[in-house]
Amino acid sequence: MSGQSMPHPAGGQPIVEINDLCFSYSGKEVLHGIDLVINIGDFVAVVGPNGGGKTTLLKLVIGLLRPTRGSVKLAGGKPGSREGKLKIGYVPQQINHNLNFPATALDVVIMGKHVPDRRFSFGRGDKDREDGLSALAKMGITDLAHRRISALSGGQRQRVLISRALVSRPDLLVLDEPTASIDSRGQSDFYALLKELNEELTILMVSHDLLSISSVAKSVACVNRRLHYHQRFTSSGELIDAVYACTVYESCPVFSSAQVVDLRAAGGPGGDA
Repeated sequence: MSGQSMPHPAGGQPIVEINDLCFSYSGKEVLHGIDLVINIGDFVAVVGPNGGGKTTLLKLVIGLLRPTRGSVKLAGGKPGSREGKLKIGYVPQQINHNLNFPATALDVVIMGKHVPDRRFSFGRGDKDREDGLSALAKMGITDLAHRRISALSGGQRQRVLISRALVSRPDLLVLDEPTASIDSRGQSDFYALLKELNEELTILMVSHDLLSISSVAKSVACVNRRLHYHQRFTSSGELIDAVYACTVYESCPVFSSAQVVDLRAAGGPGGDA
């Protein structure tokens, strides 16, 4: 199953094609022989242990890193290329931001509309403001538009960063554990938002919680140096049952049968979580 994606109802058009991808840090191989095709309209959850290569895989997809071997192809061009037509919205893991930077939430969101080398040279025109407020509204934080980013909580700042990723109306939304700073109630609302967004765009998301992400994801990529792809599903129970079928480490590099038994007990065998 690795390296192949089930046909998408809209025609199975690939938006990401990864072939024999390898990557090393200082001579230590982090990813090996990764094959993956993501079709337009899919929602792929990337799961696996810390240090297994999940964030590295995302950075290779968006062009922040270059493969040691193999290739990443995106619809419309190579990752990071100026000539590429594919719009990507990216939300990295929560990091320590420069909270002394004198910007409002709306300022930060509008930055997502502009290319990196010109991000400080834009003016806030009416269209920028309109689009920025619309993106904030999708995350339910329009009331924070004119508050300094330094005055926001960690969860609020994360929502602002997601709004920044959405403001350019991307074709592909890439998220690296975006719920880490959001409380459990907020996470439920956030997953509902992702399900709605997936009707319009393709999503690739790293998550540490298979049970929660299985309620919205259509496919799961299990990553621990190697990758095993569990293809399109229509319910969380069906998805978890498929992971349960991977009882051999060589088949799925992440989950053992015992681990998935725990997931099924928590979510209910064959039922939505």
